[in-house]
Amino acid sequence: MASESKILIFGASGHLGKYMVKASVSLGHPTFLYTRPIRATTNSEKQELFKEFKSMGVEAFEGNLDEHEKLVYVIKQVDVVISTLAVPQHLDQIKIIDAIKEAGNIKRFLPSEFGNEVDRVSGLPPFQALLENKKKIRRATEAAGIPYTYVSANSFGAYFVDYLLHPHDEREDAIVYGSGEAKAVLNYEKDVAAYTIKAATDPRVCNRVIIYRPPGNIISQLELIASWEKKSGRTLKKIHVPEEEIVKLSESLTYPDNIPVSILHNIFIKGDQMSFELEKKDLEASKLYPDYEYTPIHSFLDICVVDPPKPKLASF
Repeated sequence: MASESKILIFGASGHLGKYMVKASVSLGHPTFLYTRPIRATTNSEKQELFKEFKSMGVEAFEGNLDEHEKLVYVIKQVDVVISTLAVPQHLDQIKIIDAIKEAGNIKRFLPSEFGNEVDRVSGLPPFQALLENKKKIRRATEAAGIPYTYVSANSFGAYFVDYLLHPHDEREDAIVYGSGEAKAVLNYEKDVAAYTIKAATDPRVCNRVIIYRPPGNIISQLELIASWEKKSGRTLKKIHVPEEEIVKLSESLTYPDNIPVSILHNIFIKGDQMSFELEKKDLEASKLYPDYEYTPIHSFLDICVVDPPKPKLASF
């Protein structure tokens, strides 16, 4: 596809969506977003974000996912569709798939995944249900005959640094899930977005899964805490939460509160993001795009020392 492919983004005001919009514009693509009526939102931060998007030349189409004819009309204006819709809306992507199929012009669809490689991992029941929903969207995309790219971005670095280390606070302790030794992959959201936009127009990644596993972002909780202690000059008391307690919480909490603990179990206790070896046939982002300088997690911590991220409102 040409470098100037027109890209439409769903979920643009969400945690990852705003990075995706900025990456698309930065890489030279005419960028569009589909959103609920902007004037209807009472969230001042989102209002300001949409103003910023407009100043960047981004065109917003306003509507709901139930408006099929409008969806088809909008999709016919672009080449690539990227969804960053949040967990509660994952199955609503069926409506996007139906519209893409009717429009018949889309060269690539990237559904909202950006986590574990769903066809190669499993989790506690609450998390497994989330994985199953993502699998349903994959299978529906394939059944519709839509060219796709599935993105396994593993974990959002800024989100989990904030969640695990609370760099904006003067905390004297750090919660450690399990032994703290399981390896996870923490990718800065800015890099996740940049890799995704590159993959969205790359013929090598058509009808493939791309995995974001840069070597500089593979880290355990204990290593992350140790690095933060060194950079911040603080010593944190480690409070270990045993696996048994996390499992019990996943069983006793009601939906949706049982989802975060089951995700923590999968990533930081089970270590599922590093539970399988990459084979020659696998596409890994940092190898596919070696010229892109991603931010290793230790370097991201340097940013946090100077400018700690604000608490995130995004849910798992």
